[in-house]
Formats: sequence, C-alpha cells, structure tokens
Amino acid sequence: MLAAVNAPPLALTGRSLIGNGANGSPGTGADGTPGGWLLGNGGAGGSGAAGMPGGAGGAAGLLGSGGAGGAGGAGGQLLGNGGGGGEGGAGDGGGGPGGNAVLIGAGGNGGNGGTPSGSGGTGGTGGLVGQDGFDGLP
Repeated sequence: MLAAVNAPPLALTGRSLIGNGANGSPGTGADGTPGGWLLGNGGAGGSGAAGMPGGAGGAAGLLGSGGAGGAGGAGGQLLGNGGGGGEGGAGDGGGGPGGNAVLIGAGGNGGNGGTPSGSGGTGGTGGLVGQDGFDGLP
C-alpha cells in the first residue's frame, strides 16, 4: 500500500511522500537523502575519508527530524588536517564533528546544525602542532 502511495511523488520529484531518507555510506562523505515530503526523517550524512569532510544530513519532511551530519575524516598520521563535519539536515539535524589531526595539522571544523534548532558539531582536536577546529554553529 505504501509503495503505491509513494510511487507518483517519487517518480516526479525523486522523493517519497512518506518514509525516512537513506543514510550516506560511511567513509565516503556522501550526503543523507531527505525524508518523505509529508512524513519522514532525513538520513544521516556519511563519515568522511581521511582528511575529507563528512556528508550533510538529509532534510526532514513536513513532520520529522533532519539527519545528523557525518563526521569529518582524520588527518594523516604524520601530516594533514582533519576534515570538516557535515552540516545537519533541516529540521533539527545536528552537525557532524570535525576530524582530528594526529601529529602535525589542524582539526576540522564541526558542521553547523540544521535549522531551526540543530546543534553544531564539535571541532576536531589539532595535532601536537596545529590548532583545534572550531565548533559548528547551532
């Protein structure tokens, strides 16, 4: 029954009417997909590969929560900056944390929270030589 209800809007817009969005794959930095137009939570963003940002969380439907942003990837073992956290999806999705640097490099910035009230992700820790990343904005 639900498949029959979702088929027309999915064909027209690429988004179902009712249902949760898919999560981004871990380690790819892929964005989460949005939830259904009417009802559904956004999918979480995938974590980033080493030094790369995490994916953004998917937006919520009319009723639902935005997906959390994915975590930024860690910096290289000797030299490299952490990746930035993914942005939270619209509808209260939290921003992803920034990736940590290991020895030399700056931590990645946390992703901003989704509107209207998602929390920002924490900034990644800098290496022995390097600054910490900034926290994302709520």
